[in-house]
Amino acid sequence: MQQQELIPHLFRTEFRKIASVLCEFLGIERIEVAEDITSETFLQALETWSYKGIPENPTAWLYTVAKNKARNYMVRNKIFTKKVADEIRELNAKLEIDLSDKNIMDSQLQMLFAICHPSISTKAQVSLALRILCGFGIEEIATAFFTNKETINKRLFRAKEKLRLEKVDIAFPPESEVDKRLDTVLTTLYLLYNEGYYSESQDDVLREDLCAEAMRLTYQLLENERTDLPAVNALFALMSFQSSRFAARRKQAGEFILYHDQDETLWNHELIAKGTYYLNRASTGTRISKYHLEAAIAYWHTIKANSTEKWSNILKLYDHLLELEYSTLAALNRIYALSKVKGEANAIAEAEKLTLTNNHFYYTLLGELYRNVNTIKAKENFEKALALARTNTDKQTISRKLNVQ
Repeated sequence: MQQQELIPHLFRTEFRKIASVLCEFLGIERIEVAEDITSETFLQALETWSYKGIPENPTAWLYTVAKNKARNYMVRNKIFTKKVADEIRELNAKLEIDLSDKNIMDSQLQMLFAICHPSISTKAQVSLALRILCGFGIEEIATAFFTNKETINKRLFRAKEKLRLEKVDIAFPPESEVDKRLDTVLTTLYLLYNEGYYSESQDDVLREDLCAEAMRLTYQLLENERTDLPAVNALFALMSFQSSRFAARRKQAGEFILYHDQDETLWNHELIAKGTYYLNRASTGTRISKYHLEAAIAYWHTIKANSTEKWSNILKLYDHLLELEYSTLAALNRIYALSKVKGEANAIAEAEKLTLTNNHFYYTLLGELYRNVNTIKAKENFEKALALARTNTDKQTISRKLNVQ
């Protein structure tokens, strides 16, 4: 891998690991210092590797530089001792930073729950978690929340300040606090996975590294008996079902392949089986979360047969999901399912009630529904969708639909 590809890749995979360990080491009150040290480490890599070449073990190089920078910061600021001139070996022992795989895993989980503290708003919790733990850029977070970078920067600043004032410990919360914070933790992981599954902030069909990271963190919750709960199992099942179709979602050139055009022989049946297993594990307790419903919908999509039973079940699940938590995307997907059950005319009538005039998915759906009903209206809607589409991938997909009109 060339340097111009390697450093962004390592930033995505290692930033959150280093930042989490340094936050735990320095304390929540120095969260910005941990971010700065981590960022400086990658800046040094960019400068050094350009002249000296890529080291034999780039990840180990990053960890070593981050450790040294953190130690230097501690010495300069006299955090552990007022007399820096004391025994340097004793100081070095106190400044040992554990970047082992186990401590990285533990630190990320502890940091995830620390960030999801009730003293800050849910939006702030999710934004901060996406920034620190998931390595999201400000623009990516702004896109996820459909807002601007200035709003996100202010939100992050206020959240860090609140956590500093509250002196929040970076540790796994007591049992009485776990349930209160788990919803936000799951929202963060859900957003992380969705950013990988379909990104509007990057012109890329699929970012498997983000999806894999979301699945890894979710599985880590499953491995802890206090967080091995139905909603967590349901979210992991959803991720497994969605990931099972990755190989069929894009062509070698990166072109997006729609669901009904996918080659199901490329689907990963091991992941489908895993999703089924965890969805069954999720079927305990009395609470049905949106993850249960979305996982069940995703399960039916692993059955390629275009049967009435399949789409009737999907339609019922979307009805339940919209009652539980309304979203524009779920409403549009429900209408597509409705067209499979009750025909295009019924679906068009329902779709046009939504009047989502700034949404390219809305016009794409209308174009599909009109395709066999009115080719002129189909073309008009696809053209509106094309004008609103933000990514090259979406533009290519819509253009192909226009070309077959």
